Amino acid sequence: MKSELAEMALDQKRTMHDDDAPESVPVPHALVPHLDETAILLDIDGTLLDLMPTPREVWVPPGLSETLNRLAERTSGALALVSGRSLNDIDLIFAPDIFRAVAGHGAEMRLSVDSEADDVHAPPLDKELKRRLAAIAKLSPGILLEDKGYSLALHYRLAPHAEKAIYESVSLIRADLPNAPIEVLPGKFVCEIKHSGFTKASGVRELMKHEPFRGRRPLFIGDDVTDETVFAIMPDMDGLAFSVGRRAMGVNGHFDAPADVRMFLARLLDPR
Repeated sequence: MKSELAEMALDQKRTMHDDDAPESVPVPHALVPHLDETAILLDIDGTLLDLMPTPREVWVPPGLSETLNRLAERTSGALALVSGRSLNDIDLIFAPDIFRAVAGHGAEMRLSVDSEADDVHAPPLDKELKRRLAAIAKLSPGILLEDKGYSLALHYRLAPHAEKAIYESVSLIRADLPNAPIEVLPGKFVCEIKHSGFTKASGVRELMKHEPFRGRRPLFIGDDVTDETVFAIMPDMDGLAFSVGRRAMGVNGHFDAPADVRMFLARLLDPR
């Protein structure tokens, strides 16, 4: 019998190709407000950058950093990366450029490019819990462990056959700790365990309270299950949401691949 978590992961994958979702809007320039009224919020992996076999192998294509910096200038700084990665990881990928960001699924935030972090919302995971979760990586060669402090991720892109065993193992650990304030995030070939109480959506809500984002109309682009919390709050902010690689529910349109997102962002600077 499949564990509850394994079944949840499969259910979320089924939603990633919903035929009843909105039709594709490959380059929806007509929907985008003027840049001086817009806050641009961008997921990284699978949205801005192409997915790779391991998280460390992603790279920034030529021209992307220049596009992001120009968009940040045109929006008076109202451009932020919204990622499950830590701030430190984001900075390593985009070095030497520094961008405002909501990181760690909302655990970290940087409101100024001149600061390392403005707020950290999440305490570190319990050491014993992390030790037990880390042991899951021994189930199969190819399972990669990523310790972010406030969360722990098990990447299995190199061991897709291990998906069911990973989720069943996590479910058993959670059953031993029914009162632990933790949440499991199924993603694209990754199972991430983090403290409950913060999400990308909670991070975006907080971000939008501060300058230079306050009072602007958010435009969010994301690709994974964890981005759906942000898709869901865009109507509350009169915002726009676009998914990548799939037609997610509740979005204004979707892009086929990160290359299309990068082209769209470049054309925002010169829509002619």
